[in-house]
Amino acid sequence: MRIHLIAIGGSAMHNLALALAREGHSVSGSDDEIYNPARDRLAAYGLLPAQIGWDPERISADLDLVILGMHAHRDNPELQRAMELEVPIFSYPEFLYRHARSQRRVVIAGSHGKTTTTSLIMHLLQKSNSDFDYLVGAQIEGFELMVRLSDAPAIVIEGDEYLSSALDPRPKFLHYRPHLVVITGIAWDHMNVFPTFEEYRAQFARLLEV
Repeated sequence: MRIHLIAIGGSAMHNLALALAREGHSVSGSDDEIYNPARDRLAAYGLLPAQIGWDPERISADLDLVILGMHAHRDNPELQRAMELEVPIFSYPEFLYRHARSQRRVVIAGSHGKTTTTSLIMHLLQKSNSDFDYLVGAQIEGFELMVRLSDAPAIVIEGDEYLSSALDPRPKFLHYRPHLVVITGIAWDHMNVFPTFEEYRAQFARLLEV
């Protein structure tokens, strides 16, 4: 597939781009700022945009889909062009579910300790020679990328309660429809989005219901 990532420089987004390229997809991307290590890693895969910034000319009708990163705003010119051309647009978690819908999905959520808990599960599965995909929020020793996408029977996902994208205000973890959920703990966070603890806690209740 031909896939374009708007806001490719983010930690999760650039790892997704690398994982997609490894799977044989034709990947392009854009961002208004790209810092290391994302810059060097994208360059090593030939995925670093030739020009920094947004350019609607990068968006054409022959794209199979666009993945929209969290820090791209609704008025982003590339997003607007994709909408005009009716290119399918997915947030990061929407796309991940699209890939993982036939897999057994394990989601680790919570205000603190998500990455540590996710990495522990990943290492245990690795030691047991299990085949699995994953999304984790940091670079983990023993794993080259923060994302793996394949035809493995299961996927381990670090689930984030923050908003999915400029087009989708739902918490990211609600997209994953998990078979198994681990919640490490709930302590009020993201006050700019969830102005009360009750509203924040309610997102985790919604996760358990999906």
